[in-house]
Amino acid sequence: MDSGVIEGGLNVTLTIRLLMHGKEVGSIIGKKGESVKKMREESGARINISEGNCPERIITLAGPTTAIFRAFSMIIDKLEEDISSSMTNSTATGKLPVTLRIVVPASQCGSLIGKGGCKIKEIRESTGAQVQVAGDMLPNSTERAITISGTSQAIIECVKQICVVMLESPPKGVTIPYRPKPSGSPVIFAGGQAYAVQGQHAIPQPDLTKLHQLAMQQSPFPIAPNNQGFTGMDPPAQTEMNIQNDVIGCIIGRQGAKINEIRQMSGAQIKIANPVEGSTARQVTITGSPASVSLAEYLINARLTSEATGLAAN
Repeated sequence: MDSGVIEGGLNVTLTIRLLMHGKEVGSIIGKKGESVKKMREESGARINISEGNCPERIITLAGPTTAIFRAFSMIIDKLEEDISSSMTNSTATGKLPVTLRIVVPASQCGSLIGKGGCKIKEIRESTGAQVQVAGDMLPNSTERAITISGTSQAIIECVKQICVVMLESPPKGVTIPYRPKPSGSPVIFAGGQAYAVQGQHAIPQPDLTKLHQLAMQQSPFPIAPNNQGFTGMDPPAQTEMNIQNDVIGCIIGRQGAKINEIRQMSGAQIKIANPVEGSTARQVTITGSPASVSLAEYLINARLTSEATGLAAN
């Protein structure tokens, strides 16, 4: 069986599960759900989006192969469009790579990787896409995430080949699907706002912010200067970090986009010193309330961890 079978040689019914961040999902849903409605009508695929205010959500595509890949192409086109519009001031030429994650039962990952990694290598070489299978299962599930990067056409071809392998090697045993949960994400208060932190993303939580503000108003105790906790009026704090020159780019981002995002999320002032001749690191100074400094430090470290594992996207 080859990817030609997927193209329409057999009317196979497939299910593809995509794992996406809330912002990406919002773009796919569109204003008043118009975008996803159009995708459903034009592709003929069933498109379901998991509920909730989770930092991550699952998009499930189900239906005949032709409908599935029509919907899948439309989703990738939308992601590509979003990347292009966010890079309007960039000097980059040509199409920028898209990155997405699909979720598959862990019991099928062995077939997908192949003996000594031969199958995954073959898929990479034949499609031109970068493919990475996560070593660990997603929390409270028996599924793993597969991260795919490349041009829209390379990703589509890559997912077709992954589907062929999955059809040839059905899952073994019971599959416990991954369900993103809002619980378990640490919550940080900075500048009077509540944020749920997941990976390198800080997601504003307006309901928690309101609850916290009400609690502060109802407090029977006067708020002393040293107990202003999360009001954003704490005495200023400062910390310094030394970041290696070879990874400082992932903290700064294209045209300073990433460092500006971290500044905005945390509310802290972040200064990156100029390179010093003979030094292998740059000094990063973070100033602000203790909460905003902690959040900035957390987001910078999360970004560095993502870069180290090869998952950071500029």
